[in-house]
Amino acid sequence: MSNEAATTGYQSTGSGEWTEPGAYEVAPGVHRIPLPLPMDGLRAVNVYVLASDEGLTLVDGGWAIEEARTLLESSLASIGFSVRDIRRFLVTHVHRDHYTQAAVIGKEFGAEVSLGIGDKPTLDLMHDATLDRDPTLDQLVRAGARSIAEEWAKFGDEDGPDLDLWGYPDVWLEADHDIELPDRALRAVSTPGHTQGHFVFADETAGVLFSGDHVLPTITPSVGFEPVYAPQPLRDFMASLQKVRAMPDLTLLPAHGPVGMSSHQRVEELLAFHEERLVQSRDAVAGGARTAYDVAGELTWTKRGRHFSELDVFNGALASMETLAHLELLALRGDLRRTDDGETLSFTLPD
Repeated sequence: MSNEAATTGYQSTGSGEWTEPGAYEVAPGVHRIPLPLPMDGLRAVNVYVLASDEGLTLVDGGWAIEEARTLLESSLASIGFSVRDIRRFLVTHVHRDHYTQAAVIGKEFGAEVSLGIGDKPTLDLMHDATLDRDPTLDQLVRAGARSIAEEWAKFGDEDGPDLDLWGYPDVWLEADHDIELPDRALRAVSTPGHTQGHFVFADETAGVLFSGDHVLPTITPSVGFEPVYAPQPLRDFMASLQKVRAMPDLTLLPAHGPVGMSSHQRVEELLAFHEERLVQSRDAVAGGARTAYDVAGELTWTKRGRHFSELDVFNGALASMETLAHLELLALRGDLRRTDDGETLSFTLPD
């Protein structure tokens, strides 16, 4: 018997993989709808539909592209609803595959959109008409990844973000609190790290955790890759993992991947991974690497153990910034010495 069947009694998909289109009941009154992410290695994002007689609450909204909108509409129709029935979006974080379709549908039909207050600086930056340079470029230089910054600049959007996709939410989520829905209560739990405004939503009565990108069953969420620099994103992420570990053990309903894993089990795996990565990063510095870019080049990436040189520009940027987050935490712990020359951070062993 699979862990999913043992813990929930519900199926994550039909006969295929978790990305197979459809609406799948994963808990009483809760359906999972995977929406496509074309040209994205994640392949799909899970949107969760919480139904009641008063309408629908959706956890996350998907990416605002035609393919995702069409599939959301057909999937809702298969369980007797339409997008007009959506009353509320609880968005786990501001990334485009979670937020933009919620923002568009919310504006179109008057559905309330909620987002963590920690993601407000990201939206403020997008709405800043005076911004004339992608802040990611400076962050990559800060990580020592100048060559990646040069490649990144070639793909910049000269027109800036489409603000129709990035409107402000109706409600800012602040601190941990209870959310009363018509037929269930959720606990909104602030879990900064993947982004500074990330929230998860726990339904302890149903025994499930809508974990967004904070706790994913098969991959480790990226840390440290935000347009507004967070000084200690890995510290924040690991503290948020410990926070979820202190909650009851719940069945994961993640944003990417199949449902059904134990939240405690996966949190312990993620914490162990990052502790090991911290050791590997310090060892690389001991071996002569100085910048995050240098250290990233000494590590392997993805489940396939790829060398850094095999990564494309986007994933190379993710790897560089995540490595910088590990080095920053090592420096905070006193395991490395941090030097800032005004552009690039470098790290050495302490005296």
